[in-house]
Parts: sequence; structure tokens; C-alpha cells
Amino acid sequence: MLTFAPSDEGYVVATTLALYLPDRSRVPYEEVDRASWDEQGLNLVTTDGERHTAPVAEPHLLPETLRERVNATIVVNKHVSLPGRGGVRLVARRPPGGEVLGWTFVFDEGLDPADPGLRAQAEQALEGVRRSMGV
Repeated sequence: MLTFAPSDEGYVVATTLALYLPDRSRVPYEEVDRASWDEQGLNLVTTDGERHTAPVAEPHLLPETLRERVNATIVVNKHVSLPGRGGVRLVARRPPGGEVLGWTFVFDEGLDPADPGLRAQAEQALEGVRRSMGV
């Protein structure tokens, strides 16, 4: 099923596998970190930090479709406390109809994801979650 909305620059189209932007970018749902809509249109950030915008005056069903399809890629979304340091959200995602693609660490605000000690604690927490959930 296709859902689309006209843009000043073309169309934003949601297929069953990915979102297509007016600049011909293809963004698979499992790579969408966050998306929001405002009076200017779509604002999207991928899991690798790439930002996309598309001016859309009338989004129709596109926001609901995008939310549904992105949420369907999430296999596990679990927040784990780290010793004395806040926590990390462990997220496993997969492409529509596919196997688990990979895990993402989303550290609580104020934590440095580049800190090797923190990363080691997150890796240890991930192993515990994977064992307990069988993924």
C-alpha cells in the first residue's frame, strides 16, 4: 500500500519497505531514528544522524503511516540502568519482513557515548538482554 503527500519539490511516498523523499532519497524504515511534522513539513533524522526535510503542506495519512511502519521495525526497545551513571536504551530493529538488523545504543542525556567504560557497560547490558530475550 502506498501513502503519499505532495511537496513543493515533488512527493513524499511511503511504500511497504521505505520512505521516498522528493530529492529521490530512499530511507528504509529501520533506519529512521525520529521524524516529526510541523507547519514546514517533514523533519527526519536517520540512525546515522543524517537529517532530511521535505516541505509538505498537507501530509494526509503520511504521519500515521510513517509512525506505524517505523514502529513495526522495532523488535526490542528496553531501557537498562548502568551502574551509577544513568542508563542506555537498547533497540533492536529489522527491515519489514526481515531478520534482526542490529542493535543501537541510545544513552541517557548527559552521558558520553564515546566513553569506552560506558560503552563496555552498555555492551555487557546488551548481552544480558539478548540472553534473557533470546534475540
